[in-house]
Amino acid sequence: MTNPLDALEADLASLRAAWGEAGPAFGAGSGLGAGATVPAAMSDTGLLLVLQAAARLRRASEVALVRLAAEVAERSQAGFGAEGLAKRHGHRTAASLVAASTGDAVAGAAKLLRVGTATRPRQTLTGQVRPARHPAVADALANGAVSLDAADAICAMLERIAPRTSLRRAEAYEAELVRFASAAPHGLVLRAVRHAEARLDPDGVEPRDEAMHAQRSLTIVEEPSGMVRITARLDPITAAPVKAAIEAIVTEVLHRRSPGGATDADSRSTARAAAAPEQGSGAHAESGGETDAPLGRDAHADSGGGAPTCSPVLEDRRTIPQLQADALSELARHVLGCEAAATRAKATVVVRLELDALLSGVGEATIDGLDRPVSAAAARRLAVDAEFVPSVLGGESLPLDLGRSRRLFSRAQRLALGERDGGCASCGRNIAYVEAHHLDWWHRHRGRTDLDNGVLLCSHCHHQVHREGWRIRADRHEVWFVPPPHLDPEQRPRRGGRARFELRADSRVPATRTTADASPAPGALSLPAA
Repeated sequence: MTNPLDALEADLASLRAAWGEAGPAFGAGSGLGAGATVPAAMSDTGLLLVLQAAARLRRASEVALVRLAAEVAERSQAGFGAEGLAKRHGHRTAASLVAASTGDAVAGAAKLLRVGTATRPRQTLTGQVRPARHPAVADALANGAVSLDAADAICAMLERIAPRTSLRRAEAYEAELVRFASAAPHGLVLRAVRHAEARLDPDGVEPRDEAMHAQRSLTIVEEPSGMVRITARLDPITAAPVKAAIEAIVTEVLHRRSPGGATDADSRSTARAAAAPEQGSGAHAESGGETDAPLGRDAHADSGGGAPTCSPVLEDRRTIPQLQADALSELARHVLGCEAAATRAKATVVVRLELDALLSGVGEATIDGLDRPVSAAAARRLAVDAEFVPSVLGGESLPLDLGRSRRLFSRAQRLALGERDGGCASCGRNIAYVEAHHLDWWHRHRGRTDLDNGVLLCSHCHHQVHREGWRIRADRHEVWFVPPPHLDPEQRPRRGGRARFELRADSRVPATRTTADASPAPGALSLPAA
């Protein structure tokens, strides 16, 4: 094991160099002085380089803390005396001793202890040194490839499923999760960990569903002010139609609020749902149209327009939370028989699962708009409901090229785009908050409404592509983003879509320890589209 101080010294030297070379952003005449080293004097590029160097230094310091915390935990055990290190220093647990020394909360200190114990080399009674319980995580953490939070999430999941899976499969998924975590944001890492746990322990998905279902609750309390507070905690199966219906109504209102679909970007990205009969995957307003500010392959703003529409006489100033509250009330009125409901937005929930899982009932499935996998058995029950659409992977495909026969992407096309892109093809954002866009514009370039001319993007990435001049290439199976010259002079294409956010753990991943277990390593593991 390398000395963590070596990494700390190297990263500190790198930070010093980056800080010294950051340079003033405004030149010598800025008033801050040409030799100023405060962040306010740095250029944009220099500031980002310093930030990256500081992050590497923080990770190196976390490695040192993890190793020290693990040793504190070891010496606090009964084997090191009647009371152990922590109790001898007046603390009940090793976590409270570490928290007192670092100034962190006990929860943060406990994280250091968990990761330290899981990645610490083990010693047998004969003095032989054995690898850590999770060597791939240990190596990646020591090299600064993964963060402390990612290491904790991976290790905690592997500990949970250890009694219910083979060593070889666990090692394969550990190595692949480490590779994934080294390049993905933390939110996607957590999603991948949940999906990996469902694959490693397929028999445990349904009991977890049942446990969450038993914990569902909804309380209605009238406050002294007269306001009524409704609080709900719902399991994914119960929440799916509620979330889909509310988002469908809110999305329809937002489309009406701004003619042509040009609603406020933040509002639309917050409330966007996917997959209504003419809108795509997830829950979407049936009457809404595609926001076709199409994404040209040359990434310019579209000057072509659709048919002009009239704005509402009265401006709708409701916030997203207010719209969601009104949607819930409207749904209740409709159920009670009110014939004057303001909207008839139809919501559809898309349940995605493998064909084998559908046939056998064993395994996991995902629901568009929700991150946590559910059991295949639950998905089979949902699939018989008329308001739920099963998207079975591995079955026969539909003809999905419409050419110039229609402007908007069809429901089947949006489902197919959801399978290819998995959400926002750029950042991996939840599929409930994305839209389908043409690459070659419908009006200016006479672009076709085909899969290889469509891409799913969230509002933020859509505007960023336009603003920075990215180009996008796509076919039925892959999406590639080509950066503009000012970001990458060589304009090397960057993979996007599900292929970028796909977690793979197959036979190409070698086991890190010799084992007699002959069970095959898992096949491709895709992140859920929701």
